[in-house]
Amino acid sequence: MRSGVLDTREDLMWVRVLGSAAGGGFPQWNCACPTCRAARDGSRPCLPRTQSSIAITADRRRWYLINASPDLRAQIESCPDLHPRGGRDTPIRAVLLTDAEIDHTLGLLLLREGRALEVHATPAVRETLCSGTAVLRTLQAFCPVTWRPVVPGAETSLGDGLSYRAFDVPTGKPDRFAVGGDQGRVVGYRLIDAATGRTAVYLPGVPEFTAEVRAELDDCSCLLVDGTCWRDDELLDLAGKTARDMGHLPVGEPGGSLDQLAALPVERRIYVHINNTNPMLLDDSPERRAVERRGVEVAADGLEVRL
Repeated sequence: MRSGVLDTREDLMWVRVLGSAAGGGFPQWNCACPTCRAARDGSRPCLPRTQSSIAITADRRRWYLINASPDLRAQIESCPDLHPRGGRDTPIRAVLLTDAEIDHTLGLLLLREGRALEVHATPAVRETLCSGTAVLRTLQAFCPVTWRPVVPGAETSLGDGLSYRAFDVPTGKPDRFAVGGDQGRVVGYRLIDAATGRTAVYLPGVPEFTAEVRAELDDCSCLLVDGTCWRDDELLDLAGKTARDMGHLPVGEPGGSLDQLAALPVERRIYVHINNTNPMLLDDSPERRAVERRGVEVAADGLEVRL
């Protein structure tokens, strides 16, 4: 069901895009690329965006975060459903992690004032957060943390009529903090509403749509997918790396994600994790029109999807 259409049924899974930009947000603090300049001076129509994360719920009272970005505090404040209901009673029940990247996990430290925190992560991600970046080890010094192992391929109940099945995603790039091998280092999540059987897939980073990844996307009700760069060479002058070097399939090149998404049997397709350099962030750009002509959406912060 399209966002913005009121539905009063309670047996719905809701997905809220807390942040729709890639690491650094939009505009990025140290970047003066054409899109960042447009966001600052208002010369082109576009919306600022915070760093990538979503929240899901089945009742709008208990929420589960997928990834915790460095912008998490502002994202919580922008969503009244995530505000505390009295004292320190937070509606956030757990955080699910797709990987151990800083822009997906640094927000965990912003939750340190909580009485306890439940974190779902693969053993590889947990080990990196403990022995690599030390984010989890630091968090545990402030509040009790319960780790729930994520096993790709196994369906896991969150309660409240929600469950998920994680699936392995090709990493596509080295991780400077990774401990151990690549297995379980990056996952996507297939989110399932038990009451309706409808599903959403969250896949903020993917270097290629392998047969295994495609199998997880088939027939999902909504796909929130990696839209980092428009071109493979988009970041070469700024960061010295291509999109593929960084583990992201470019959107607009022949055979890129836009071409492949158009052929997938998915009801609704939405780009998230969009880099500040990507011209489809500009509402009036040819790239935005090309995406919309193919029936794909470009997420903005605050977008809600009712399933």
